[in-house]
Amino acid sequence: MRRVKKIGIVLFVIYVLLLGVTYAFQEKLIFIPQQMPANHTYEFCQEFEEFWLTADDGARLNAVHIKNDSQKGVILYFHGNSGNISHLTHVANLVTRYDYDAIFVDYRTYGKSMGKMSEAAIKKDAQLFYDYTKNLYDEHKIIIYGRSFGTGVASGLAANNDPYKLILESPFYSAVELGKHRFPIFPIDLLSEYRFPSYKYVQQVKCPIYVIHGTDDSIIPFEQAADLYEKIPEGQGTFYTVEGGGHNYLQDFKAFNKAMDEAFK
Repeated sequence: MRRVKKIGIVLFVIYVLLLGVTYAFQEKLIFIPQQMPANHTYEFCQEFEEFWLTADDGARLNAVHIKNDSQKGVILYFHGNSGNISHLTHVANLVTRYDYDAIFVDYRTYGKSMGKMSEAAIKKDAQLFYDYTKNLYDEHKIIIYGRSFGTGVASGLAANNDPYKLILESPFYSAVELGKHRFPIFPIDLLSEYRFPSYKYVQQVKCPIYVIHGTDDSIIPFEQAADLYEKIPEGQGTFYTVEGGGHNYLQDFKAFNKAMDEAFK
């Protein structure tokens, strides 16, 4: 009995230590930024302009404006939790195919962007870019597009504004629910400083919402997108199931291209 008690104490101590490490390093578990030198030159096939915005706290935020001289409008794009906008040449080609302009945003610590990361800061930065975009385009020509982590940013932004459409590629129900899936032994509700409750946001969005998700996604389970879709007001959402699709390279599937045809028409 004493031996069992000792083992229990050791396991409890290990659990508490893991709990502390998970809480202290949660940003490193969530965000995988790839930084770029300030003098890096982006390469896109389209005409583009690199620009910077400065947040209220002084953070410098980098973005690229793909210019196709579109009369249709612009895609304001928020990428996933890894890489940076230099990896978005395929998205630039996509929006060009559908005759849209695009603005690609790098979050703080990603690419050339700088600043202290927090959920509140990410949301304020997204609004800053939305306001910038609205100064260049009619608001009803702005499509907000989020992929993976970016779907939490995009859905929150759409809830607080009046864009033309919202596209969510490989979305999660909430950052907390995704954390529970990845770390089921920890009380993520109590630990997480990043919540991004997309399921609440989509209920407030007023424009059409397009949800696209692969059935074989090992990063964000398909069920999270299905549950999120159920929260969209009736008649406002369209769900595209990509059979056999994983978390990446959905553009190789017919269902994804059908979604783009309908969302960008």
